[in-house]
Order: sequence, then structure tokens, then C-alpha cells
Amino acid sequence: MVKQDLYEKSPVRLFDAATDGGLKAGELGLVTSKKGLGKTSVLVQFGMDTLLQDKQLIHVTFDIHSSNVIYWYDTIFTEISKKKNVGNSEELKSDVVSKRTILNFSLDNFTLSKVVNTLNALKAGGIAVSGVVMDGIDFTKVTEGDINAVAQYAAAEKVTIWTAATADGDKLSDSVPATFEKYFAAVVHLSQKNDSVALDVLKIHDKKDISTGLKLETKTSLLTKN
Repeated sequence: MVKQDLYEKSPVRLFDAATDGGLKAGELGLVTSKKGLGKTSVLVQFGMDTLLQDKQLIHVTFDIHSSNVIYWYDTIFTEISKKKNVGNSEELKSDVVSKRTILNFSLDNFTLSKVVNTLNALKAGGIAVSGVVMDGIDFTKVTEGDINAVAQYAAAEKVTIWTAATADGDKLSDSVPATFEKYFAAVVHLSQKNDSVALDVLKIHDKKDISTGLKLETKTSLLTKN
């Protein structure tokens, strides 16, 4: 029941409300921004949303220090739980993150196809994955076949996959190559606007350039409404 309460308090509910339900099972989403604006925080909030539903999450990282990923989940869980005034939050947090698996890949020999192969191997080992987040994709090193493999995996397994990449511009064409766009059901972009970081929806299903009024809280990096 407490997990359900936290799920209902999750900042992702704001995203869902602004996008007519957000990303669905079997779909691929993308978060972009310049470096350092909060892509990882947003990814982790989407990932935490899966965990709060008591479902298995895979977090793919290229950071050699997995402790950085763990830190983000600890921080996001703590901030969400504060909003619900959860007692014994450490025990609850341990229970929530018990369904999180961190996969650490080296950028030197990374391919998205290898990630898909690993996800299929986890399924064969009995892990029923419901959500995947992948941080730091470099589109200059990714082929359309790679993106297609991820999209096909998501659709076949009914898995929600959020990815992230660096993009300097605020247009959809700056965030994702034109040949890749069809594979992403959602593309969101973070940009610095005055003293806050805004979240703009460049694409959600058949709609584009949706004004959400969402931004990241300065102190917590949680999604919030203007």
C-alpha cells in the first residue's frame, strides 16, 4: 500500500497528465539536453516509477562507478518519500530497489545490440523485465539497425524503455536523427530557461511540441509543475 501511495505521489504522474498517459508498455522514449542539466535525474524518476509498481527494472550505464547510479536512486527515493512522510523509509527503499539490476557497459565495445542480447539472456534466466533505462547514448556511434533492435525488443516484450542522449539544440531534429525518429514514441528535451530547467515534449505519439509547464525543482531535481 505504501508503494502505491508513493507511486501516486511520483513526479511522473505530472508527466503522464501532461502527455495523455505518457510512454506505454512496448514503447521507446528519449530524454535529451545539454550536458549537466538533469537527464540522469529524469531517467531515474522514470525508472523509480517502474520499481514503485513492484516491477523489475534494468538500468544500463556506461559509468564505471555504479555507485553514482545507486546515489541517484537513493536521492530520488528519499525526495519522493518526503512528500508522503514515509516511516522506516530505509527498509522500504531496500525493498523497492531490490528489483533493480544495474548493467555496466564499456563505451569502448558498446553496441545497443549487445544490450538487447543481455536483456534477452536475463529473460532466459527468469528475470521478467518491465522497464529499462539507458543513459548516455551517442547517436554518432549507433546505427538504425541498433535502434530498431531495441524498439523490436520493447514491442515484443512489452517493456517500457527510456533512453538519454546529449543534444545542444531545442528542436526535434537536434535531439534525434530524422531516420531514427520513427522508433521513438516520446522525445523530451531539457533546457535552461531563466533560473530553472524546463521539460519540453518535442514528440509524444502523433503530437509534437507540447507545452507541459513542467520543470525540474532546483533543490531536488524532481519534476514539478510551474
